[in-house]
Amino acid sequence: MPLHLERINWMPSPPLAPDDGPIDIEHLRRMTLGDTSLEREVLAMFSAQAVSLVATLATLPADSRALAHTLKGSARAIGAFGVANAAESLEAAMRKGGEPCEALAELRDAVAQARTAIDAILRRS
Repeated sequence: MPLHLERINWMPSPPLAPDDGPIDIEHLRRMTLGDTSLEREVLAMFSAQAVSLVATLATLPADSRALAHTLKGSARAIGAFGVANAAESLEAAMRKGGEPCEALAELRDAVAQARTAIDAILRRS
């Protein structure tokens, strides 16, 4: 029995996890049970906490790994996965005794992107 082969144009697959920007809004909604006032409250709290922690981390205090870990957990809770990944990288660099400057710069950038997204969310709601 002959096979009838037909050429099919390649079509890219969607990403396994959607990349909706610095804040995963669907994750945030699940974590806040759809309560928009709670969403706004946790976003504002995270934004303030992130700025404070990054400023403290820049001085490389003795508890830097714990601070990076705290930021990683907070970021994951609101869906700021870029911040969480950058905090995790900083935490790993410190654990290995390596130079944390590059990881800290990546964390600053990720926090800045998340804060820009948070500001936009808070302005429109």
